[in-house]
Formats: sequence, structure tokens, C-alpha cells
Amino acid sequence: MAAQAEELELWGGVECSIVRTRDGWRDQVAETGHRDRIDDIDLIADLGIRTVRYPLLWESIAPERLDRPDFGWTDERMARLRERGTKVIATLLHHGSGPHYTHLLDPDFAPKLADFAGRVAERYPWIDAWTPTNEPLTTARFSGLYGHWYPHRRDYPAFLGALVNQCLGTVAAMAAIRARIPGARLVQTEDLGKTFSTEPLRYQAAHENGRRWLSLDLLCGRIDRGHRWRAILHDAGVAEASLETLETGAGRPDLIGINHYLTSERFLDHRSHLYPGHEKGGNGRDHYVDAEAVRVKRLEAETGLGPRLREAWSRYGLPIALTEVHHGCTRDEQLRWVAEAWRTAEKLREQGVGITAVTLWSLFGNVDWRSLLTERLGHYDCGAFDTRGARPRATVIATAAARFARGEDFDHPVLDVPGWWRRPSRLYAWNAPAVTEAPEGRPLLINGGSGILGQALARICTTRGLPFRPIGRGEPGLCDHAAIGEAIARHRPWAVIDAAGPLDIPGPERDGDSGTARHVERAVRLARACAEHAIPLLAFSSGPWISAEARADDPEEDAGSPIRSPDAGNVEAERPVPAAHPNALTLRAAPVFGPRDRDNFAFSTLSSLARGETVSACPRTFISPTYLPDLCHAALDLLIDGERGVRHVANQGRISWHGFARSLAARTGHDPDLVIEASGCEGRHGAGADSHDLLLRPLDQAIDAWIAESYPAEGRAEAA
Repeated sequence: MAAQAEELELWGGVECSIVRTRDGWRDQVAETGHRDRIDDIDLIADLGIRTVRYPLLWESIAPERLDRPDFGWTDERMARLRERGTKVIATLLHHGSGPHYTHLLDPDFAPKLADFAGRVAERYPWIDAWTPTNEPLTTARFSGLYGHWYPHRRDYPAFLGALVNQCLGTVAAMAAIRARIPGARLVQTEDLGKTFSTEPLRYQAAHENGRRWLSLDLLCGRIDRGHRWRAILHDAGVAEASLETLETGAGRPDLIGINHYLTSERFLDHRSHLYPGHEKGGNGRDHYVDAEAVRVKRLEAETGLGPRLREAWSRYGLPIALTEVHHGCTRDEQLRWVAEAWRTAEKLREQGVGITAVTLWSLFGNVDWRSLLTERLGHYDCGAFDTRGARPRATVIATAAARFARGEDFDHPVLDVPGWWRRPSRLYAWNAPAVTEAPEGRPLLINGGSGILGQALARICTTRGLPFRPIGRGEPGLCDHAAIGEAIARHRPWAVIDAAGPLDIPGPERDGDSGTARHVERAVRLARACAEHAIPLLAFSSGPWISAEARADDPEEDAGSPIRSPDAGNVEAERPVPAAHPNALTLRAAPVFGPRDRDNFAFSTLSSLARGETVSACPRTFISPTYLPDLCHAALDLLIDGERGVRHVANQGRISWHGFARSLAARTGHDPDLVIEASGCEGRHGAGADSHDLLLRPLDQAIDAWIAESYPAEGRAEAA
């Protein structure tokens, strides 16, 4: 067994996959914007991360010919990383099949990769850690067995051929690298899960559990002539010479990087009737459901990071790092996953397992990984930084990372509740306990809990495992200093959310100056009380408007000017709050539409269309609508991140009221021609998508989500 490292290190990683799909190439460095932001390097270093997995990708550096590499972009990044004292683990292929002049089944794949690796090593002789191919087994499965990526094959010979080719490429690449950097180390990453099953499918689970080690076994020289997989590889057409090359153990890693995700562990169940709506599959011999093992109660003690890391340590005895720790979920669940990974690694080290590092992955997020990059939906999952605004914004993951990098612990109220993968609500119905889940922990206090916004926040808090206490009708509201103090003393919240009024709070031109004054007075009272108790406050406001004429005259003018904004009352109400509570967060979002809300433009439009009535809407006023559930999720994420000040939040896209109504009609099977242009309407512009601090999913997707929940029968049946 290898010697234990002195301290658990925090590493970082940039999601950098370049894959070929049926509709072209996907480049995550470009899609997350990292390609255009050299200052991202400083953000990484400022967290205290001293080692980073970083792309020096074949497809980017030598896209057309091996003898014509372009190191311009990479030179700039490598220089900045050296300047900041950050070590590099260089990745040459990240789920890729190489440039257009090669592929995973190319007989010359290995020598071509070695040629490229040698050129890169010669350029950067100071890099001593290398990953020629990231997750070769996973890449081979997705490209050769499941057909997701190029060459889109779905057969075992293609899968095993692609796997062996990558392993041979790793051996050849490391030989070329070490010819120039004698002490270069191989950091071999692989996704590691496990397959469980019902009794009739034990044979299939056993096969998959042998297969999961193939890449590491091949590189370590374990597939000798007596190994059961030797015959399987032969039968798939793998040449004996290739296996002999690997049998030497020349590809033995210096460090094994384990990438583990909550879906990495599977449960094969022949009882498909227990999974209504779940996709059914099979192996040609039996039909079964391939389910998530984490949702099966009897497997609780056998699943997760701890058991998988112990297995890898016991099997190979080589130093191990968690080289991807990322969870594409809500911010609280992301933080719970990172904290669990760090604490699991610390515990295993105490037990003598050689865990050297935990890697904060997808530092700048990823795009469309929920579809394995096969669909272009623009679905962004953020990491330590959220890149959806004008510049990367540090999240609570970055805050936690900085603490871990300093060897300190990190606490946050959301960590009072375990992640969803530990809560009873995760379980499949057939093995779920008959209990009502009510997580305990430091709560949020929701003022206005009986309103549309308050109810939406309550539902989403319940889903996310965030304890909360609502104050609504029938209860004393947070209306005076005594009531506020009493509520805080009784509930002891870690933050207060003010959802007491509608997002579009009436301005003075509609409700009189007294309405605005009352709102301002209440908001300031609540802000002062929260400040006195050092409790974060989250409030909501509608966005400002600018007349079309003013926008044309001076598009850079302050959109929040009360002189130019019909919603001046909202802006006036915002201004005293930061003075009363410097750490308060106010979110601007308008107009808002959501399920269960009958008092919004979208619902009234479809109600009129369903009666065959025409709908008149202004074609000159442009808006960036916000879907209420998306707003609530974003609000909770920002609150957990510790954000403060005024922030604009909207779904991506601008549309006129007239265009919005026609889009609703078309999506629900109604006649779009029933939507007519309103005459004589004033042209106004809401704060545009380009001016928002946080952009949510595209508006088209938000509208579809609203229809699916609010208008399911008409939204799907008639449109079909």
C-alpha cells in the first residue's frame, strides 16, 4: 500500500468535455464562457486551490493537423496558472474521440495521441501530472455501447475496441511525455459505481461489476491470460498484441482519480411493474428496469462514496483522489454533496485509506450534461461560480471551498438536513416508508406565507428539504417591531423572506402615495429588526420600466429611475431597505407567471382563448417574463449564497405582450390569430435580459413548464 499523504488537499477542475454528437461538436469550455475569461484563473487561485485539472485538449490545440498545433490560448492560461502558483493536471482528451482525423476505433489512434502528447509535453515541461484520456471506460460505453457520442455504435466489439484503444493511447502518450519529462505522473480518472440487482438478475450485475474495473485493470496489467475478461476481449476482436502491451503494466497509474455521481450506482429489477412510467430495458435474455440504487432502502449501507472508495483502495493499493465532486441540483443539495464528500474523505483517511485530495469539479458549471450533451437545451448547472450573469459570481460552494482549502470546517444552516439521497422521500414507492417527512433544522421564516409567492416558496422549500416557518392569514404578521421580535425569538430563523405582498406592488400612480408609504414603512421596519438580530433578509420587487422613446434617446440611462418608471413606487420602496439592513437582498422580477396563480396574464389569456374570445395585447411593450418556480429556486440559491443588494432575475428572452400571448396560443393548440394587436398602447421596455444579474432557463422552456402544470389537458392533448 502507498504511503498516506500528509494533508487532504482541495483541488479544482474545469468542465472541459469536447464531444462529437449527431448534430456536431460540443465544447464545454466555450459553452460555459470559460474560453473567453482568463480572469477565471485568478478566481480559482483566490479560493486557495493549488492544483487544478485543466484542459490541454487535442481537439482544441490541433484541430486540423498534428503538425500544426495552435498553443495561443493554452500558453496564456498556462502562464497565468504558473504565475499564481497553481499546479496543473493536464487533460489531453476529455470524453472526446480526438479531432476529425481520428476516432476511438482508429487503428492509429494510440500513436496519434502519443504524437500530440509529446508536442504538449515539450511545450510545457514543468507540468508533472497528466491525464491523457479522462474516464476511458465511461467514454467507451457512451460512444461504443450506448451510441450517445461519436462513432455512435451500440455493440460490444465497438465498446471494447474503443476502451482498449484509449488504454493503449494512454500508455503511448505517457511514454512520449516521460521521454521529455522523466518524472511525469499518470493521474488516471474513471467513473466508479456499482450494480446491484434482484436475485434473478445476479448474473447481469456480476458481469457489469466486473466490467466497471476494466480500464484500470487493463492499465495495471491485471488482464492476464487467466483472466475471464481476456476471452471476452478476444471474442470482441481485440488483438492479442494489444493485450500483451497492456499486460506489462506500463500504464499503471501513479494516482487513481475516482469520479462518483449519485446515478453511478444502479439497481437491476426484473419486477418492472413496480416502476410505472420508468423506461424498461433488457439484455436480450431478460427484461428489467435499470433503476437508481440510491433509491432502494435495503442498499443504504452499501451505496455511496465511502464503500466505492474503500473498494478501489483495497483492489489497487494506489493513492486515490476524488477527481470530480459535483452535483447538478439546487444550491443546498450541491453544498450537502460537497460537504459529504469532504467529510467522507477525511473519515477514510483516518481509517488508513489513501485519499489524497477532493476535487471541486465544474468550477464554472456545465451545460446540458443532464442529457449527456445529446440535446441542445442550454440547461446550465452552476458550480463554485455561476456564470449566467455579466461575470462569474461566487456561490456558497466557493465559500465552503475556501474554508476547506485552509483546513477549516464549514457550517451552513442547510447542512442541518441531509441531502435528498439520505432522506426518505427519495425512495421508490414500492420500498418507501409510510411516514411524512418534516426535516428539522434552523428554519427560514416566510412572511406572507399564505400568498401566491409565499405558498410557492413553501412548496419549493419542502421539496428541497429546507425547514421553514410560514406567517400568513390567521397569524400575527411581521407588522411592527414587537411582532417581528417575537416571531424571531419564537422561530429562531437563520433568514427571513418577505413575501407579504404581490411582486408587482402598486405604485403611487395606481394606489396613491399612501400605499407606497405604507409598504416602505413596513419594509424598513422588517429590515431594521432583521439587522438588529443579524439575520439575512430577502425581499421582492417588480422591475422598472422605461418608455420606448426614452430608451431610444438614451439606452444607457438608469432603468431604475423613478421619473422614468411607471413602477416608481417599487423602486422607492427598495431604497431605504439597504440603509436599514446592509446585508438585505432584494430581487426584481416582473412580470411573473406561475402555476396555481389565476391572477396573471398567461392564465387570463388562455381562459379567454378557451372561450373563443379574442385577446388584445400590446406589440410595443417588451418584457422579460419570469416563471414563478424558477424565481423561487433562484431566490433561495442567492439567499444561501449570501448575496445582498438589488439583483435582477429573469428567464432568458425578451418578448412583447402580443408575442407572449401568441406563443401561449400556439403552444396550447389555440388559434394564434385570436390574439390581436392593441391599438394606441404605450411602448415600454422592462429591464432586458441583458441587464439582469441572473438569467434563468430560456423563456420558451419556462412557458412549456407552466403549460404542463397549469394547463396539462389543453396544453398537450389539443396541441398534439
